[in-house]
Amino acid sequence: MFETVKNAFKVKDIRNGIIFTLIMLVVIRLGCQLPVPGINRDYFASWFSQITGDSFNFFNAFTGGSFENMSLFALNITPYITSSIIIQLLTIAIPALEEMQKDGEDGRKKLVSITRYVTIGLALIESLAMAIGFGRSGILENFDAIHVITIICTLTAGSAYLMWIGEQITEFGVGNGISIVLTINIISRIPDDMNSLYMMFVSGKPLAFAILNAAIILAIILVTVVLTILLNSAERRIPVQYAKKMQGRKQYGGNSTFIPLKVNTGNVIPIIFASSIMQFPVVISQLLGNKGGNSIWGHILKALSSGNWFNLATPVYTIGALVYIILVIFFAYFYTSITFNPLEIADNMKKQGGFIPGIRPGKPTSDYLTKILNYIIFIGAVGLVIVAIIPIFFNGMFNANVSFGGTSLIIIVGVILETLKQIESKMVVRNYKGFLS
Repeated sequence: MFETVKNAFKVKDIRNGIIFTLIMLVVIRLGCQLPVPGINRDYFASWFSQITGDSFNFFNAFTGGSFENMSLFALNITPYITSSIIIQLLTIAIPALEEMQKDGEDGRKKLVSITRYVTIGLALIESLAMAIGFGRSGILENFDAIHVITIICTLTAGSAYLMWIGEQITEFGVGNGISIVLTINIISRIPDDMNSLYMMFVSGKPLAFAILNAAIILAIILVTVVLTILLNSAERRIPVQYAKKMQGRKQYGGNSTFIPLKVNTGNVIPIIFASSIMQFPVVISQLLGNKGGNSIWGHILKALSSGNWFNLATPVYTIGALVYIILVIFFAYFYTSITFNPLEIADNMKKQGGFIPGIRPGKPTSDYLTKILNYIIFIGAVGLVIVAIIPIFFNGMFNANVSFGGTSLIIIVGVILETLKQIESKMVVRNYKGFLS
């Protein structure tokens, strides 16, 4: 990894892209500190500390703490992530969007444009809800039309600006713009989380216990990182052989290749979907001031909150972890089904004269790919569950309430590995160009 970065700085174009990306990241972190005008930040900090839980920690981690600070980038790129998921799901239901997806580069540009408009719409709706909700809670300095409009415009503009920065990083930086913005937000929360763990398990403890606790924390982090790397890099390669063809006096084909099927086909999407569904009722109830108490609804909310799982004092709420695991596995199959079409791949292979050794072309190939894919999806989903549950388990057992968890690790490791691959591919392309010239 370090060798790749070192070699990249020797190439002017790539070096400029890395420097541009770093400058944009500094701009993002500065924007996360600029306060939204018209909000009583002291009162907001008090309100946030009272209602904060694992659901808000999850959201706060994705915004890099800007929501907790109620800064210009309080919404961050969450509207863009949501709109991207919505557009991907709608490509199944709306034929016009499905055609755009298959229409190459022009179709991709149209989908990106639609995603931008949906992002702005979602940001407007979210900022409007936040402005009215904060006004009713007394968080605004003055609850009037001017202050509400100011907050709506500020939060929407901040989200739109971050979306633009992400696109600029993709075009002029190292690529993966939106993912890099999300990653830097999550990384910015790590020092606070490490400090919380240090104060809770190391500071003030006898030397032997302090060393043991520090070693256990580092071991858990290391194991989770290694599992995440293995999960993101593992793949099943399906061999493909192409038949020989004679055109005139020349012979074409006859070569062999493979279809790479990633074990973690859905990446972090299944976890984000499952977490969002389970935390939505909790967030809405807390914002409305209805925590449920000791009623049936209150116990359901506690079971949905991952902060109550694996707690020895209230083991019954761990049933929520079972629901979470089922949702992750379900969304792993669901997301893969809309992004990978075995029938289409089998048809394309048949048209190009390709076949899997021992498998007939056409429907038998499609059935074979579906069978293999089902096994792989299950293995990947189980891996996702393990990586996500490990931090939640220790949080519940030892009350280590931190925002840095398995979901964050999967995103960080995945984005770093993908960015390094893009840098390496740019270096390879440049070497080919240099050779040809």
